[in-house]
Amino acid sequence: MMKNSYMQKKEEVVRNWYVIDAEGISLGRLAAKVANVLRGKHKPTYTPHVDCGDFVIVVNASKVNLTGNKLDDKIYYNHSGYTGGLRERTAREMLENYPIEMVERAVKGMLPKTRLGRQMYKKLFVYAGSEHPHIAQKPIEMDIK
Repeated sequence: MMKNSYMQKKEEVVRNWYVIDAEGISLGRLAAKVANVLRGKHKPTYTPHVDCGDFVIVVNASKVNLTGNKLDDKIYYNHSGYTGGLRERTAREMLENYPIEMVERAVKGMLPKTRLGRQMYKKLFVYAGSEHPHIAQKPIEMDIK
């Protein structure tokens, strides 16, 4: 006889708020950890077809680390959709001018490319500095080694 696996229903999901300090942490490591929490894979009640993840606040995004020569070699591309509308930015430019977008892109790339993934992405809040407006939610400090 087979034992049924536990399947969480979306009404039963209990969501916590976590705050992660990105200072000195490498971008990929940070993004992988954040994506896991947004998906809910850190919980024993994880269910693939339900958004059972938690809210994540990332602070100090401007102090995130990049290893090797990525600051100058890694290029972010955007296209407007028009002819000749390709825009290129190095990781250094992104970190200096758009640190929030840089972290958001890294995390978004690690989430599923589905409706569910887009829903999970909405639970991410990134801030360049150490301040965030979510004090009322009583976020729990999450440590990343």
